[in-house]
Amino acid sequence: MNLAHFALLFGVGTIAGFINVNAGGGSTLTLPMLIFMGLDAALANGTNRVAIFIQNISAVASFHKRKVHQFKKSFVFALFTLPGAIIGAIMATRVSNILFQRILGVVLIFIVFSMFFSRSYKNNNSNQGDTNQWLIYPALFGIGFYGGFIQAGVGFMIMAALYHLLHLDLIRVNMHKVFIVLIYTFPALLVFAFTGNVIWGYGLVLAAGNALGGWWGAHAAVKGGERIIRIILAVAITIMALKLFGLF
Repeated sequence: MNLAHFALLFGVGTIAGFINVNAGGGSTLTLPMLIFMGLDAALANGTNRVAIFIQNISAVASFHKRKVHQFKKSFVFALFTLPGAIIGAIMATRVSNILFQRILGVVLIFIVFSMFFSRSYKNNNSNQGDTNQWLIYPALFGIGFYGGFIQAGVGFMIMAALYHLLHLDLIRVNMHKVFIVLIYTFPALLVFAFTGNVIWGYGLVLAAGNALGGWWGAHAAVKGGERIIRIILAVAITIMALKLFGLF
């Protein structure tokens, strides 16, 4: 890998890490970049997991430093994603992801309407719908499967699930999200590694950028609050939806 590739991967990784922590969709930048550098889809998918894993270690540490954490609850959520993530990662080494990208495009449209055009939790802080909070657990299994399979955009899904099913504010949503992704990414990464679908040099360079972006992103999320998260989320969703439908 030459110096230009090093700088490009690090720079894209930094931007992706920041976007991932505050919203999601950073992998729509890193995956095409890895493919552009000559990796096939499976190799790009697996190599990207190195960066995702290290990025979320950095993000979790950043939230912890700022005393924003609920590790026990985050770990319970993460456990429900593990079976789906392992199954999804195994399938990702065998099946094309084109269909899933189209499905994700539809999901993003739903998320745009649900998160930005529904009443915020602050104005709807009642017990209404609390009886449906158990739905978070099957939802996390499905999210784990998608995350293990493709990863790109899984942050949006986690945010939507925690925000609407558990009525959490966006700072706590992001706090739980980075921990959940950290936990399920580890076995998914092992699946890709054991099947020979990781290029560690590329992955570690990308990871350095993602870690920097993740640390910076967690700091911005806590300091800027919900307003900055919503702005970043809106931009990220728009870019990702356009890319998935071939319009960007």
